[in-house]
Amino acid sequence: MPTILIVLLIGGGIAVVLLVIGIAISASGDKGLVDDRLNKYLEEEKKQDVSRESKTALTDWVNRRVEKSNLGERIARDLARADLKFKPGEYIALYVIAIVGMGMIAYLIGGRIALSAVIGGVIGAFLPRMYVKSQQAKRLVKFNDQLPDMLNLMVNGLRAGFSTLQAMEAVSKEMPAPICDEFRRVVQEMQLGIPMEKALANLLRRIPSEDLDFVVTSVNVQREVGGNLAEIMDIISYTIRERIRIKGEIRVLTSQVTYSGKILSLMPIFLIVILYFLNREYILELFTPENVLCGSIALGTAALLIVVGYFVMNKISQIEV
Repeated sequence: MPTILIVLLIGGGIAVVLLVIGIAISASGDKGLVDDRLNKYLEEEKKQDVSRESKTALTDWVNRRVEKSNLGERIARDLARADLKFKPGEYIALYVIAIVGMGMIAYLIGGRIALSAVIGGVIGAFLPRMYVKSQQAKRLVKFNDQLPDMLNLMVNGLRAGFSTLQAMEAVSKEMPAPICDEFRRVVQEMQLGIPMEKALANLLRRIPSEDLDFVVTSVNVQREVGGNLAEIMDIISYTIRERIRIKGEIRVLTSQVTYSGKILSLMPIFLIVILYFLNREYILELFTPENVLCGSIALGTAALLIVVGYFVMNKISQIEV
């Protein structure tokens, strides 16, 4: 056999062996990489399962019962408007904790009297609701301020040839929070097969804005009867900008009346609570057997006047635009 042929056979055999070894190493390496990735995923799943199992059966039971009720729907709507990542059952649990916690604190501060615990519980009952309402108001104002810029972005996209869905997707990528978060959710719902009318109705449910209602109505009407949506949104954008400007001027002019009404209405309540904890005998003098009738009449009359005064001042400061 010629020497050249022997060299070629040996070289070919070595190449085949190296090729097989390389394939085996590559396969084992890919498998190891895939196994590592799967193990990480499985570890995360195990952690999530452990965290789910760590939840008490009571919390799960409350969530299931509350979410099926009308109260649960209202709570879920309010939490969505405030962008709070709570379930209705968790919010109710927080509500109960606030009542019990404030009641215990007031009970210890107020001389270990049941009436002190009741006052603290009443205060604790208002705290979660006040926080949710304040978050809703802040988010709504921020959303309304961003709405004209969002409309301009959609108008430019529509004039550039975008569809309505593509224009909304551009808003979800280009605009800041909270408007980008809301339109991202609208786009995701539409991509999952929810009709645009339903997705926009869900948006309006989460953001109860009159200006947004104009936008949603214009989109729905244009989809039914046709027309130039870009021109319609351009007009709405100008209208909303003027409304925001006028509302800002009115807010500046009526802010003194608004805050005066709130402060003057809450001041007597705060004074009574503070005096009760500082000088309990002075306040309880209204409820002694010989003074209970006069004390009840005085407190009832004061409460009625406070409520009437608050609503009158609030009505003065409310100006429709």
